[in-house]
Amino acid sequence: MAQCVPARLEGGERYPTRMWAQRDLTLPPARRGFHLITREVVAAMPELAGVRVGLLHVFIQHTSASVTVSENASPDVRRDFETYFNHAVPDGWAAFEHTLEGPDDMAAHIKASVLGSSVTLPVRRGRLALGTWQGVYLCEHRDHGGPRTLVLTLTGEGE
Repeated sequence: MAQCVPARLEGGERYPTRMWAQRDLTLPPARRGFHLITREVVAAMPELAGVRVGLLHVFIQHTSASVTVSENASPDVRRDFETYFNHAVPDGWAAFEHTLEGPDDMAAHIKASVLGSSVTLPVRRGRLALGTWQGVYLCEHRDHGGPRTLVLTLTGEGE
């Protein structure tokens, strides 16, 4: 689904090739917690390799899971994220009115809203320009959330 739009300057020189690509990535069900998905995102968007400079937008199509960028090295960070959010927004809080889908549902909606439904990542020379210790997380806020679908949209210029 990539679209390239070549153009020429006055002297016949070419502008860098502009492109757009969009793909869906469906991740299998994951247990509640924070899961690194950087490799899955990169593998799902092979057009990254042809982008000299650009942006990759990652959007999750769900209201009880989220995406974020954080440290990718220590599993302690992922566990501490989960501990913090479960403390800040406990399942089954008596003040919640939206309870039809289980005690973890409203808490999951709040956590997803706080963390967000998308991230935009820089692309440089065919790779995500993340910092050394950064990775993309799927944040699963439900005990049984099911498969999660991400829409990946890439735009940029090639050589």
